Amino acid sequence: MPPPKVLSVAEKPSIAKSLAQVFGGARRRQSHDTYSCFWDLPRVPIRLDGQRVEVPMTITSVRGHIQALDFEPEYKTWSSCSPGALFLEAQVRKFVPQDMAGLLANLEEGARQATVLMLWLDCDREGENIAFEVIEICRKANRHLRVVRARFSAVTPTDVFQAVNNLVEPDARQSAAVDARQEIDLRLGAAFTRFQTLSLQNRFEGLVDHLVSYGPCQFPCLGFVAERQAKVRHAALASLDS
Repeated sequence: MPPPKVLSVAEKPSIAKSLAQVFGGARRRQSHDTYSCFWDLPRVPIRLDGQRVEVPMTITSVRGHIQALDFEPEYKTWSSCSPGALFLEAQVRKFVPQDMAGLLANLEEGARQATVLMLWLDCDREGENIAFEVIEICRKANRHLRVVRARFSAVTPTDVFQAVNNLVEPDARQSAAVDARQEIDLRLGAAFTRFQTLSLQNRFEGLVDHLVSYGPCQFPCLGFVAERQAKVRHAALASLDS
């Protein structure tokens, strides 16, 4: 039986290049994307199913998230529904934006030629979510593809070879946590931005043609800054009075 052919996907082109350098003997090949290429390696030693094997490997990369999250088209215009409807009623979808078409083509081409997908995304929640975006795309191109996850903390020979000898399953729970956070941010941001803009732009001069945006992360941070400034000002006034 021929050895499995591995498609390795890193989170950014620089990581893909570093992996190719660590493994050695890589040949660079142009791809469908301007910034991300293919690195072909004839033999890479890995441990799979408890067995040490040498496999042909192709390394490529994405550039962070390859999918975007947005509302379905019927909810995109501000007159389509009330701001409150964006909390529950409005349907959202994940899709690959047009500017990621080259990366999409890379993953599809690599998946069709491989039997194993090896994920080299960053080992945090965001990286795990990107890993599942890659899995979804690659399995649409090759539904028989086996998926393994490399866990590493640095792109050094020690860490890289430790990772390929201790491959694990990707963590769907970490990815789901990011999906939830992305959807909450989208719904809150869009609903409050529409509500604030529609409520305030006719009440205050200069807001008619302006967006009054709301950021679920930025607003609490602004609150912390304002609270700290108030404490500093109060302490300064107290010192003058004493």
